[in-house]
Amino acid sequence: MEIFIGLIIIAIGAFCQSSCYVPINKVKDWSWESFWLTQGVFAYVLFPLVGAFLAVPAGESLFALIGAHPQEAWLTLFFGMLWGVGGLTFGLSMRYLGVALGQSLALGTCAGLGVILPPFIKPLFGKALSESDHITVAVLVGVIVTLIGIAVIGIAGAMKSASLSEEEKREAVKDFNFPKGIAIALLAGFMSGCFAIGLSMGDSIRFDNSDPLYASLPATLVVTFGGFLVNAAYCLFQNQKNKTWGDYGKTSLYANNIFFCALAGLLWYSQFFGLSVGKGFLQESATLLAFSWCILMALNVTFSNVWGIILKEWKGCRQNVIVVLIVGLIILIASCFLPQLLREAGDVFLKVLV
Repeated sequence: MEIFIGLIIIAIGAFCQSSCYVPINKVKDWSWESFWLTQGVFAYVLFPLVGAFLAVPAGESLFALIGAHPQEAWLTLFFGMLWGVGGLTFGLSMRYLGVALGQSLALGTCAGLGVILPPFIKPLFGKALSESDHITVAVLVGVIVTLIGIAVIGIAGAMKSASLSEEEKREAVKDFNFPKGIAIALLAGFMSGCFAIGLSMGDSIRFDNSDPLYASLPATLVVTFGGFLVNAAYCLFQNQKNKTWGDYGKTSLYANNIFFCALAGLLWYSQFFGLSVGKGFLQESATLLAFSWCILMALNVTFSNVWGIILKEWKGCRQNVIVVLIVGLIILIASCFLPQLLREAGDVFLKVLV
């Protein structure tokens, strides 16, 4: 039952993340760089800070904890900055492919690399592997099935691109560009996978007596802060380049724009808050702990495509395109449970042999 609860919590966080771009559409008369920076303050700094404080036991200090692990903190921050680059290109992938296909390809790449890369990269920095870093056959099969599901969705996207006229493509996604979008989405996914590497690097940035539900949130704060530094620098550069400093002087828009930026930030951060809390319920399954990042990304892809359907990004597609899309979504959902089922089946098989 606890495993099921953990998966449900991760799913809720994934649904919130996939919904975070909806409030952004309510931001009025601000340039992209202005609202992206504002929502980043909430998504990458304020809400992660609140979450990290939940992990602080009475009489302890969050900043003292981070300062006590300087090497881990700097490495975690560094990979957070690399993830920040992925966050910037992530938005471009949706600009050219739409919410559904853009998130699918970027998060798919992120899902696989986020599970596979940490065990190879940590030893390069002299870091020992934790239990959740070890890749078993069950975890590897789960990653492969997840990538198959995302590939099927990518095929649906390619079929959509081939079946629609240029006018219909522009109606669904204003700046639709399939080749450019694919390239950017793959880059975004590769860099975004650095978030998982950052969390792995910072696995010692936790209190020994912290509630397991919140234990990884201090490391999450360090990663997101690294991403914020990159995003803030780029947005401020764009403010200067595009002469959009005046956006911040439109005080009459503050109530509306800050509210929706804060809501978008809260929804975005919910995925990692849900991941931490969900992992607290998965402690009895080392397989699902190792696979949890892939579960989150798979569910993000699933719900982003649900939003894509709601936002009519698949409007006008032939029935066979929708069928392929649904098959891909079913494979993704199944992949979330597959590693644990394989692990349990393996245990039963071993018992029979013995």
